[in-house]
Amino acid sequence: PIVPIMLYDAKLAQSMSEKLLKEGIYVIGFFYPVVPKGQARIRVQISADHSKKHLMQALDAFYQCGKKYDLI
Repeated sequence: PIVPIMLYDAKLAQSMSEKLLKEGIYVIGFFYPVVPKGQARIRVQISADHSKKHLMQALDAFYQCGKKYDLI
């Protein structure tokens, strides 16, 4: 399934998706005109092929980025 991580800010979605990619987490930032203004997000897809190790790596990367951008 596709899981949106709502950030609401285009620059933040772009910056965070770039940082996550550098951490080895493939995510896509979406912002206007793909989504309505003010509805920027990062989109991730989770599958049964992801191991617990993969999921923990992704959670850790999101946590670190969230702290960096004062979201956590």
